[in-house]
Amino acid sequence: MAAAAAHAEEAGASAFVRSLGLLDATMLVVGSMVGSGIFIVSADIARQVRSPGLLLVVWLVTGVLTVIGALCYGELAAAMPTAGGQYVYLREAFGPLWGFLYGWTMLLVIQTATIAAVAIAFAKFTGVLIPWFSSSAWLWQIGTFGPYRLWFGELGPYTVGLNTQNLLAILSIIVLTWVNLRGIRTGALVQNVLTLTKTSALVGVILLGIAFATDTALTANFGHFWEPVQPGTGVGGKDWLGLLTVIGVAMVGSLFAADAWNNVTFVAGEVKDPERTLPRSLALGTGLVIALYLLANLAYLCVLPLRGTPEGATVLDRGIQFAAEDRVATAVAEVAFGHSGGVLMALAVMISTFGCNNGLILAGARIYFAMARDHVFFSSVGALNRHRSPALALLVQGAWASVLCLSGTYGQLLDFLIFSVLLFYILTIGGIFVLRRTRPGMARPYKTWGYPVLPVVYIVMALFIEIQLLRYKPQYTWPGLILVLLGMPVYWVWKKATEKRA
Repeated sequence: MAAAAAHAEEAGASAFVRSLGLLDATMLVVGSMVGSGIFIVSADIARQVRSPGLLLVVWLVTGVLTVIGALCYGELAAAMPTAGGQYVYLREAFGPLWGFLYGWTMLLVIQTATIAAVAIAFAKFTGVLIPWFSSSAWLWQIGTFGPYRLWFGELGPYTVGLNTQNLLAILSIIVLTWVNLRGIRTGALVQNVLTLTKTSALVGVILLGIAFATDTALTANFGHFWEPVQPGTGVGGKDWLGLLTVIGVAMVGSLFAADAWNNVTFVAGEVKDPERTLPRSLALGTGLVIALYLLANLAYLCVLPLRGTPEGATVLDRGIQFAAEDRVATAVAEVAFGHSGGVLMALAVMISTFGCNNGLILAGARIYFAMARDHVFFSSVGALNRHRSPALALLVQGAWASVLCLSGTYGQLLDFLIFSVLLFYILTIGGIFVLRRTRPGMARPYKTWGYPVLPVVYIVMALFIEIQLLRYKPQYTWPGLILVLLGMPVYWVWKKATEKRA
């Protein structure tokens, strides 16, 4: 009954057309997850954990966390298959304030900063083919701000302005926003083609690892698999809590690479048979991507030694830790085919990032659309164009993501957004417990497998990571928390203004 009522409400309110099938939804999950991260972040993780074994552990823990999260979201998606996804779940479980805070944070940092980071990665790899696109080639440099010493740590410095790299990033956002203004079917078609292409590229990296494994890497990595872990202790002689802390802090990059799987819930109002399709697409998509990610990192370890030197003369000398511009996958291809291999891999990553951003742009706008329908955002954002696409929501999202391209590097954007991402995942999965208690009669075509153990496992693991990030990366995490809290007065001002107009 609840699902049927939701369908009826949405049909009358939004006029979205349910045209996405299981393949489309699964491709959206896969395509939103596989972007730039898997090809880049292993270098930074390797510098933090300094152990081949721990590199794989970081990705394995990330995979467990991601799949559990997807299984939990399946219950919420099947019960409330309407546009807005996670925004709707938080609103229904905890009230409109928490839904607003999620939408507020998504617009200001989570979704838009992810779009900006992936767009910058697209431009970064384009620079391999066309060196003119460079972060050091400034067209208009506004200035460098910071570093600022605040009570929670040092913030910055940030060089703000327009260089050729972020110019290309902004142009890519404009193009993909235009594509999605043409309607869900156009966006989904582009998504399916690009997702199949970039998944093939990721499989190619895995095959390169098998075919071109080097004796140098195999001896260095698998002969010293757990170094510098010492028997009975954590990393470098620390206790096991220290080891878990190292893993948790190092997971920023891998969590980013595995994120955005929830984007399919934002377009739930356009999915056919959503009660069955959404849980299946979440499980299939996340399971496939995590398997590919683990195999890709195993391939890296087969070709490149984990440890290297920043001034290394060859790709093997630099290893995974100091791959040029952190482009680990490109380094693997260079070992196999020389410079031409690096060019081909750069082209594959360009396709991957372009496809990832198409999925992020397509899905994210539906959150602001749902907020507008609830009268907690500008009402004009809740309108559809003649292609039944939330046009103004797409334009607002694209404009702010473009501004963020001017204001930070790839790594800085990752650090800022991941704390907020995990915070709302914890709240949303906690919402399963709340809704089972407060709305026991809600139709649940799919119930979370392993309930209540798996949701509790997710919440405990994610809370541990959040605490460690607050302790060891305060300059990035506290601003994220403050940003969420700033949404509270904004909500109350907006609510009072809405009540006056009514």
